[in-house]
Amino acid sequence: YTEAWDADKKSIHIMPDTPDILLARANAANVSKKLYIQAWEEAKKKGYDMRADAIPIQSAKASRDIASDYKYKQAHEKQKGHYIGCPSAKEDPKLALAARAMALQNDRLYRKAYHDSKTQIHIPVDALSVQAAKECQTLVSDIDYRQYLHQWTCLPDQNDVIHARQAYDLQSDNVYKSDLEWLRGIGWLTEGSVDVVKAKKAQELLNDRLYRTRPEQLKFTSITDSPDVVLAKTNAMNLSDV
Repeated sequence: YTEAWDADKKSIHIMPDTPDILLARANAANVSKKLYIQAWEEAKKKGYDMRADAIPIQSAKASRDIASDYKYKQAHEKQKGHYIGCPSAKEDPKLALAARAMALQNDRLYRKAYHDSKTQIHIPVDALSVQAAKECQTLVSDIDYRQYLHQWTCLPDQNDVIHARQAYDLQSDNVYKSDLEWLRGIGWLTEGSVDVVKAKKAQELLNDRLYRTRPEQLKFTSITDSPDVVLAKTNAMNLSDV
């Protein structure tokens, strides 16, 4: 009974020119990536037109020149100096006035003439001030003030020379302290001398350990029947848990 139905299900025939079939084919062609880029792939196989005078190349060059900072400022650099109506910037009245004002405000240029004129002072030799200065220099000069007497020599065995040598030896610090240097380190005191005993007594008086005896070093015992001890024992018995 069902054998004829199963055989009929397997043999389905659809007409190729139905509207649904045509619409499905058109949608498949629109969605297909291969058909979408087919024209681009075919154009790549044909090559490119890279002539120097091509319109895209000319447009790219013009855009690059416009965007270039150097080309953008080249016309401005050429036109500099043509807007003020003077051949150069030095001949412009405003620029010259600004430069003059800057020079007047400069402290170094302001004092240049003064420093140049400081070294160009001409004073006559016979002027009163020069003569007075020379006389003052002569009066103040140590060379003219001290006129040394003639040089002389003395005999080594002369009485004045011998006396001077003795006075120099007495005043000399080395000779004065020579006896002390000789006696240094050889002093000695006996064990029972007065100075040694006095030094020992002074050391005992100044000894802080003997003068101040700490309480914990003293040996003592507390009294058993004192009020403090009795009170402590009573409090211990009251607080004892036992």
